[in-house]
Amino acid sequence: MSDVLDKKQIVLEAVGPAFVQETMLEMRAKTRAAIHAIAANCHPGMVEEDAVQMARDLLAGEDMIRGWHDVYVRFGTNTLKTFGAESDPGIVLGETDIFFIDIGPVWGETEGDGGDTFTTGADAGMEKCAADAKALFHTVRKKWQGTGMSGKALYDYATEEAKALGWELNMDLSGHRISDFPHEAVYAGPLADVDFKPSPLLWVLEIHIRHPEGLYGAFFEDMLLDDSYFA
Repeated sequence: MSDVLDKKQIVLEAVGPAFVQETMLEMRAKTRAAIHAIAANCHPGMVEEDAVQMARDLLAGEDMIRGWHDVYVRFGTNTLKTFGAESDPGIVLGETDIFFIDIGPVWGETEGDGGDTFTTGADAGMEKCAADAKALFHTVRKKWQGTGMSGKALYDYATEEAKALGWELNMDLSGHRISDFPHEAVYAGPLADVDFKPSPLLWVLEIHIRHPEGLYGAFFEDMLLDDSYFA
């Protein structure tokens, strides 16, 4: 069985000729900087569609030629939406509200991917949701770092941890490969289906939690990397 898993891992973690570890890390830093730049330009009274266009313009200004997935800026109740789902139109960011950003930019031949959640005003529940999405990401990441758990086992663990925090985990957003563009030529499936321990720098861990009564949600996404990259 171990030989079978080893061969599967080799196949699913294959990279192309343009893959360079240092460049992947540079794109990660550039992606996370773009997320925070987009967030800084989101303000109460803004319509979500305008925020999405602003995000696209900002990324274009950073010389992003394309994205391997669409640009998502979700306001309010649209934070409950799963990846790829159409937002309800005309949602305006409130004075006390929650929103998240999810981008998958490609610079040159290298993919970036990341997401984070932000709040306006001072709603304790929304602030906890945003903080818990990030905290759960790190809880699961540390479990990956310290064990031989497979992608599937990590998301089983994440589901229980989310429940313990009072949230529902959206398994439609459950991690994926990242690489030189396009990673989907190698593997387009979720990390949650992988039955081996994923290698660092080749996978992103996605955490999308939802309020149990469907009020709002929060999202955090970054590469699977050890603690030294999150100092």
